[in-house]
Amino acid sequence: MNHRTPAIFAAGLLLAVTAVAQDDIRFKSTELGTGLFMLEGVGGFSGGNLGLLTGDDGVVLIDDGLEPLAGKTLAAVQEVSGAPVDFVINTHVHGDHLGGNVALHQHGATIVAHDSIRQRLLDSDAARDALPELTFAEEVTFHLNNHKARVIHVEHAHTDGDAIIHFADANVIHTGDAMFNGLFPFIDLDSGGSVEGYIAAQNRVLEMADAETRIIPGHGPLANRGDLVRARDMLVDARDRIQALLDAGASAEEILSQNPLADYAGWSWDFITTERMTQQLVRGLSMGH
Repeated sequence: MNHRTPAIFAAGLLLAVTAVAQDDIRFKSTELGTGLFMLEGVGGFSGGNLGLLTGDDGVVLIDDGLEPLAGKTLAAVQEVSGAPVDFVINTHVHGDHLGGNVALHQHGATIVAHDSIRQRLLDSDAARDALPELTFAEEVTFHLNNHKARVIHVEHAHTDGDAIIHFADANVIHTGDAMFNGLFPFIDLDSGGSVEGYIAAQNRVLEMADAETRIIPGHGPLANRGDLVRARDMLVDARDRIQALLDAGASAEEILSQNPLADYAGWSWDFITTERMTQQLVRGLSMGH
């Protein structure tokens, strides 16, 4: 297993953010409940969507974006909360979601993440200030600002260390990269992700959600349950198409030449095109997951 994948993946994302003027990037806040916000980068690629819980009991930030934008992340949080961050929850190990760990830690925040995230960062020689100080195996719950936030590990989904955060009273769920809204997902097979685990994670979120649930996806606009159903159904159908071709004895090259996901071209984006989506499904299913 390649423990350096997070660093490699982050390097590609840093190129994306340096390809545009960082001055053009800002964060838009959307209030989802009392003291609960989604922070979404606009004007360029800013990393994943952030969640923010504020109030007298403390400030909790879900993910902290790209390292070059850490100053902007801190400023955006300060503008909304009026207070420094007490806790950062990392939803997974990729640099577009935890690139701000060092800056946030140096400003007094405690980093919280799944056990495997700390280990992967250690294996990739990450800076000490980037390391989670509190880790969990299955679940941890925050009771702050009249909210109960369950941080729940979902196994072998986008990576092997993914967490979803469920604010039951507010009916809000932050999925991390267990959901890309309207976009093909990236399933990081080299960091313990799997096709079946990704689908299982989405099904788990659907079990928690109802028609009124607001879902903060890892990437893409604020979502609802219907958006997640469409994303899950697309992935299930794409998986079934590729599996049928593999079962018929087609090689990876033959499957790519058939372009079996052509009618899903609208889900393509810069990082995951129909070709790359096909490739990761072929590879993942050939690996048995």
